[in-house]
Amino acid sequence: MTVLPDDGLSLAAEFPDATREQWHRLVEGVLRKSGKSDVSGAAAEDGLATELQDGLATRPLYTAENGADDPGYPGFPPYLRGGRPEGTAVSGWDVRQRHAHPDPKRANEALLSDLENGVTSVWLAVGEAGVPVEGIPQALDGVYLDLAPVVLEPGAEFAAAARQLFRLYEERDVPPRAALGHLGADPLGLVARTGQDAALAGHRAAAAELAARCQENYPGVRALVADALPYHEAGASPAEELGCALATGVAYLRDLTEAGLTVDAACSQLEFRFAATADQFLTIAKLRAARRLWARVAEVCGATPAAAAQRQHAVTSPVMMTRRDPWVNMLRTTVASLGAGVGGADAVTVLPFDSALGLPDAFARRIARNTSSILLEESHLARVIDPAGGSWYVERLTDELAHAAWSWFQEIERAGGQASALRSGLIADRLERTWARRTEDLAKRREPITGVSEFPLLTEAPLEREAAPAALSGGLPRVRRDEAYEALRARSDAHLAATGTRPRVFLAALGSAAAHTARVTFAANLFQAGGVEPVHDPVSVDAGTAAEAFARSGAGVACLCSSDPVYAEQAEAVAAALKSAGARRVFLAGRPGEQRDVYLRAGVDAFVVAGGDAVAVLSSVLDDLGVA
Repeated sequence: MTVLPDDGLSLAAEFPDATREQWHRLVEGVLRKSGKSDVSGAAAEDGLATELQDGLATRPLYTAENGADDPGYPGFPPYLRGGRPEGTAVSGWDVRQRHAHPDPKRANEALLSDLENGVTSVWLAVGEAGVPVEGIPQALDGVYLDLAPVVLEPGAEFAAAARQLFRLYEERDVPPRAALGHLGADPLGLVARTGQDAALAGHRAAAAELAARCQENYPGVRALVADALPYHEAGASPAEELGCALATGVAYLRDLTEAGLTVDAACSQLEFRFAATADQFLTIAKLRAARRLWARVAEVCGATPAAAAQRQHAVTSPVMMTRRDPWVNMLRTTVASLGAGVGGADAVTVLPFDSALGLPDAFARRIARNTSSILLEESHLARVIDPAGGSWYVERLTDELAHAAWSWFQEIERAGGQASALRSGLIADRLERTWARRTEDLAKRREPITGVSEFPLLTEAPLEREAAPAALSGGLPRVRRDEAYEALRARSDAHLAATGTRPRVFLAALGSAAAHTARVTFAANLFQAGGVEPVHDPVSVDAGTAAEAFARSGAGVACLCSSDPVYAEQAEAVAAALKSAGARRVFLAGRPGEQRDVYLRAGVDAFVVAGGDAVAVLSSVLDDLGVA
């Protein structure tokens, strides 16, 4: 053992080591102050845990005893710490921008601008959801196909799109060995998107033929992608997304080896696409777990260690993108791309902040590409190999997520594989249940959405964007976190267009500002999330002034706001006054406790509380106000 010299800088040497039991006692003291006096020891620690999807939980404290097994080294099996020994430290990750404008000329202008300003590869939607197949040459005019990889998203037209790309290589004298790109064939993903599997066998055979051609003639071009976005966009949890991607990759391995490719060659033809969300730690863990899982599959299939490294393309989550207050999407995609980069993704696509509204404009594309540029060039995120390595939290979360995903993957395989699981509805049913649970969390604002369910701004003018081509549909649904609130806001918008005003709620604030401000803020935030305009004028009312103030407000419903002691003194009389003034419904902000029956008899119809079903409350308010 090496003994370090005493340099006089021994950190914390005079302090004794703290124990977990000592920390438990400190936690117990904090919980007692919050009213939880019946928990102690490990139970106190459990009380601070945060539940995640897939049966996982985030603990409040991680130490060496929580660490997982040895993660190995970057660039070596199980590739948990990265697919290459150098990580992204040499050149950074591939900054990949998506383009879907159906006009080849417009698409060409946009992608050339991106390539000139920091983007390193082009992701081009082709076919009915993007550029027509015959427009590919024009869309790629001026693109150096041996410098900037072209990644196609061709849907069912992958064979025709591949022929166009191969023809371009020949016409532009690109040596086959120098060509770079991805043909984007994903027959199972197409079934997930469209629900149509009549042509699945033919598509899988055609994809295998393309892979064989790439393997023989175009070593820099891949043929197949195991795209997990259809499952993520249908509401899948992180483990379900991983399990579906893994099952898809296994299905393609079978197709390719049956077509005559070696296991190593088959692995080299695959790229995996995952969603990166604003939960950066789950994103980091998901990408690390994906590499570990695929390395295990490749090992069992007989691949050499060098061929088992998974090629990953991370895309900022479409599910998290909001249509209201879309500027906040810039923050979401920044955190998501940070998670993708730290997690070791080979390519990262930052969706423009206005992508939920239609075709992004030049400013939005600039912000998207600059997000990666700032993380790479100014934050130096890629200069550290596996930045999350050694974090007990990340290592444990990665391990738990990998086991949950493996369990789901095994269930799919027992059902006959990915194609059978899609056909039978196993995947659709599982994802529907997962999304239903998450929808409840969104409705109750346990999962808040800034600018939508929290801190909405009713006066903000909506952004207008050119309509995007219709996305593939007919299979798994496409969900968004904001969809329930968006439906409420759309009703409010229609009412505004028809009448010139939004539906209103009168906030009857009782007592001093110190007594009512907290619940006024809570109620205003809640009602605005549904497009209901709060009227807080005058600052405070009582039983003698509430009726007149309500009539002057132009509101149809009212909400009492104050502290519990003030409620006990005034709520009964004020509620009765509001009802006599014509309020269709009277709410009280807060939990009524023992006074519940008293308030109900006085005219209070319902209580709005933190953790309540905001969507149900707001929907009922719009119904009461006659908002169609």
